[in-house]
Amino acid sequence: MGNSALKAHLETSQKTGVFQLTGKGLTEFPEELQKLTGNLRTVDLSGNKIEVLPDFIGGFQQLKSLTINSNKLSSLPNEIGKLKKLETLILNGNQLKQLSAGVGQLKALRTLSLSGNHFKEFPSGLGSLRHLDVLDLSKNKIQAVPAEVAELQAIEINLNQNQISSLSPEVSRAPRLKVLRLEENCLELSSIPPSILTDSQVSLLSVEGNLFEVKMLRDLEGYDKYMERFTATKKKFA
Repeated sequence: MGNSALKAHLETSQKTGVFQLTGKGLTEFPEELQKLTGNLRTVDLSGNKIEVLPDFIGGFQQLKSLTINSNKLSSLPNEIGKLKKLETLILNGNQLKQLSAGVGQLKALRTLSLSGNHFKEFPSGLGSLRHLDVLDLSKNKIQAVPAEVAELQAIEINLNQNQISSLSPEVSRAPRLKVLRLEENCLELSSIPPSILTDSQVSLLSVEGNLFEVKMLRDLEGYDKYMERFTATKKKFA
């Protein structure tokens, strides 16, 4: 991509606070963006071939949304934790296996989307994200949902299309969790802790495509309680 085209993009971004350069075959995060650290609010570099996020990413103090879908990222720098205003981080379709500790410092983060990466374990250290609403970990290779999930503030956790065969009962203690998506995993009926039905806030438990028929959920203790929450939520949005 020519320098003149990049220059034109930079000039526009200077005015709008938005830098969007998708599907251009970029192999590196553009260094020239450092000139805009003071006013960039949105960056979208989806559909490129970027392998590394540079340490200077921490300098974008006004950044609210960072989207780098379908690239080749295999790790994140700790400096990402300096983005104190970041509300949306979308990194679908990369090669991430774990998160840097810096992600746990993104105090304003509301949406974290990591679908289609290479996670084998549920990422740790997200309990400190007090404003997190949505966590998308679908299409990974996660095998278990650990007790630590109880610390998450997320309203929705999407774990569709993983390899999950075990689900900690502690999940029922997640204080704001309303939507838990577990479609197309390896769960047996006996792997569903009754406490999720009886004692949690969950009003949508999505378990199609596991090793049991969904209608068998009705046989579990607490199913009636869960259905009360489900129906009440449905009415609210009707």
